Amino acid sequence: MAVNGKNILIYKQSGANWVVVAATKSDEVQVDCDVIEIAGATENMWKKNISGRKSWSVNVSWLVSTVADIKKVLQVGDRVQLRIGEKTYAQGGSGQGMSGYAIVKTCKVTATRGSLANGSFQFVGDGALSPNS
Repeated sequence: MAVNGKNILIYKQSGANWVVVAATKSDEVQVDCDVIEIAGATENMWKKNISGRKSWSVNVSWLVSTVADIKKVLQVGDRVQLRIGEKTYAQGGSGQGMSGYAIVKTCKVTATRGSLANGSFQFVGDGALSPNS
């Protein structure tokens, strides 16, 4: 069954609680791996590759709900724990999701006259992104 994007949330640990990352309006999770070229014993015309180390990142677009939200740009460089998954999973209950530690690489706030203020975060994984179910 297809899942609506509104049902997948990104939470950040704040003390003993898990909070939704800045009233998110869209999220993007990306996982990559390095590709390492190797020499093939019998193949001299085609490249041969093996997979290397993995990395992950999360990009989040969010709505600025109060002027105080602008201070979130000061989180750049912080190491945070994230949970990505169903609403019930993030609070430590049932549900499916993933978790891992990440560095806040970028935080941007855009405040255009006549428009809703919005922003974006980029989290870069610091270690494994672990599945939980």
